[in-house]
Amino acid sequence: MKISYNWLKEYLNTDLSPEKAAEYLTDTGLEVEGLEQIDTIKGGLRGVVIGEVLSCVPHPDADKLKVTEVNIGADEPVQIVCGAPNVAAGQKVPVATVGTEIYTEDGSFTIKKSKLRGQVSEGMICAEDELGLGESHDGIMILDPAAKVGSPAAEYFEIESDYVIEIGLTPNRTDAMSHYGVARDLRAALLRFNQGKPELKLPSVSAFKTERNDMPVSVRIENEEACYRYMGISIQGVKVEESPAWLQNRLRAIGLKPVNNIVDIGNYVLHETGHPMHAFDADKIAGKEIIIKNAVAGDKFITLDGSELELSDQDLMIWDAERPLVLAGVYGGQNSGVSSSTENVFLEVAYFDPVHIRKSAKRHALNTDSSFRYERGVDPEMTEYALKRAVTLIQEIAGGEVAMAIADEHPVKIQNQELTLNLDRMNSLIGEAIPTEMVRDILASLDIRIKAESGKNWHLEVPAYRRDVEREADVVEEVLRIYGFNAVPYDGPMRISVAQKSADDDARERDMISSLLSSLGYHEMMNNSLTKASYYEKYGFEPEASVAMLNPLSQDLAVMRQSMLFGGLEAVEYNSKRQRANLKFFEFGRCYRKKEAGFEEREDLALWLTGLAEDENWKQGSQASDFYQLKNAVLLLFERIGLSGYQESASDAAIFSEGLKWHRGKKVLAEIGKVNPGLLKSFDLKTAVFYAELNWEALVDAARKNSIVMSDLPKFPEVRRDLALLVDSNVKYGDLAQAAAKAGGKLLKAVNLFDVYEGKNLPEGKKSYALSFTLAHEEKTLNDKAVEQIMSKILASLEKQFGASLR
Repeated sequence: MKISYNWLKEYLNTDLSPEKAAEYLTDTGLEVEGLEQIDTIKGGLRGVVIGEVLSCVPHPDADKLKVTEVNIGADEPVQIVCGAPNVAAGQKVPVATVGTEIYTEDGSFTIKKSKLRGQVSEGMICAEDELGLGESHDGIMILDPAAKVGSPAAEYFEIESDYVIEIGLTPNRTDAMSHYGVARDLRAALLRFNQGKPELKLPSVSAFKTERNDMPVSVRIENEEACYRYMGISIQGVKVEESPAWLQNRLRAIGLKPVNNIVDIGNYVLHETGHPMHAFDADKIAGKEIIIKNAVAGDKFITLDGSELELSDQDLMIWDAERPLVLAGVYGGQNSGVSSSTENVFLEVAYFDPVHIRKSAKRHALNTDSSFRYERGVDPEMTEYALKRAVTLIQEIAGGEVAMAIADEHPVKIQNQELTLNLDRMNSLIGEAIPTEMVRDILASLDIRIKAESGKNWHLEVPAYRRDVEREADVVEEVLRIYGFNAVPYDGPMRISVAQKSADDDARERDMISSLLSSLGYHEMMNNSLTKASYYEKYGFEPEASVAMLNPLSQDLAVMRQSMLFGGLEAVEYNSKRQRANLKFFEFGRCYRKKEAGFEEREDLALWLTGLAEDENWKQGSQASDFYQLKNAVLLLFERIGLSGYQESASDAAIFSEGLKWHRGKKVLAEIGKVNPGLLKSFDLKTAVFYAELNWEALVDAARKNSIVMSDLPKFPEVRRDLALLVDSNVKYGDLAQAAAKAGGKLLKAVNLFDVYEGKNLPEGKKSYALSFTLAHEEKTLNDKAVEQIMSKILASLEKQFGASLR
């Protein structure tokens, strides 16, 4: 979750540095995962100034270009060649001066002094999309005639610098799903550590009032188990347009894209208070009636983004008199939204049962800012404030008048939780006796009220927005996190039990192979075991074999992985897009499959290889990584772990365009290949990627069955013989090597392929293998006759099995 520090300070008067604030938040349980200084527009429009077009004439050598003279507040005007159709003399325009960096979706570029068709150009007159201020590229931005020439564009557009705090919000902390909620926690920490007495406040809504009753909309709740409260109000005569700069800056700081003032206010109040809302075009509400009831099973529903959903009778919907308008708490419908032509708005704020919203969101694979909060439980006491806050902002920014009294249906009231805290038990759990007055202050700062005291027992009332505080231990945790885990002293030695390693512990083998792969230049990584279900819909995988999560956090984390391939491809894609193209990765991890008889869980080792084999240097040119480089790593791994007695054959895995597998009988030990280009395309990868997947459990099991064999160094010389063999093009070296090993017996120590040739001077469909054979005897020197007998036997075997002949 992203929090703007400038925005946060609107609710908490503090001059604390962003770094110190992040430290306090982390100490109190809102772990800060990142702190970044940003500009609300990337680059902060540095180098962009307000200019005035003094003259504009057609380019002498280009029909679509114009040559302008622009006053940018310097001693002399600058000449700029411009291709915009709407540029004209007398305009005030934004000008990117020479040296300015312009940011685009694909990167950035620097404005340089240049020549366009022979005419000097010293800058660029900008369109709004070129500055990141919008999406239009129809022409340059034409500014207010009152804009001051030479002044920074950042001042004109009210661009501000900010710090964004990235908080890793845990699911139980629903109270901190807003800027105000985070400010509330930060205030508790500041009070605890005597950092003044910062005042915490929400903006006043005292200006809210009902002005007329010209547009009443009735509200009726039919499913009271799913909707505890629903509030609505009409606002007449609004003007839908672009939001003011301050509002756009707030939304951009946390990664939201401004839409229009009504939609932006809804998003602003959501991130301010944590309470979602929805704005309807009031003129499109049939019958001027809102009904909260379930959908009709099988009905189709078109969302605001044009997607079609098939509804379940378990989905809670917001209806008008004729049709469903909104999938409650999740997504608005096509007929419910505000557009540029909207003049009258109906604003809703509600409290929905979290379970109903969660099920609908998961059923339709939708994850929105609204569903994220509703399915965890919003503050029931914030509903009315959020509505009035949004109304006052709409009237301030978009005009309009409140045209009805607030419709408020409230069938289910959520009560504050009450429980008892025993101080002695609390101190025992914490491990330190916290002063009683400090406990009082901490509870007060967290809005936990002490209703009664009976000796060491305190009867507490916990506010409804703290859904996670349900028992005494939860209160103890609240006290401790504000008191500070670091404030509890370490006293005396720490004693732990060390578990004995079992005989089948694979840590030794894992470390050994990790060291080997690291020495070969591979980097170890760790991916999430949860991944997308869509990965396993083709390329030979069985979608029904995926182990699905009952309550996935998102569609990107919907199933347990069947293969480690896709996590690695995501990492390759991420690095490649950041100019890290030469990659060697490996990962140990578990893969999961659903079987008829239950579930299968297997430990695998995976390797990925892409880019150049070695970095470019003066001595040798660049050479792309290939299949054989990865194969060599796998064979070295086999040798290091002591694996032998395996067979090699072609892999038919659909994830590979070509590949091999090693197996013992039907037991596949490893598969390796070039990743299917179609699969790479789905990851936007244009460079070949080579992948190996090894059954780690099978490898370790096989290695443990090997005996350690020791022998003296050879006393007698080895003999080498070479054969150049002509074979059919489909004959594989591995098959030849296996046949030769069988024919050569114990005296044949090694077979090696040192040359392959196909092409000119060879018959069609043939290729040439040059093989070397190493022979030796442990007890005597081999003579020529013995060597020739063995080589003849090998050659005869190769001729018989593969039709090989000497070249």
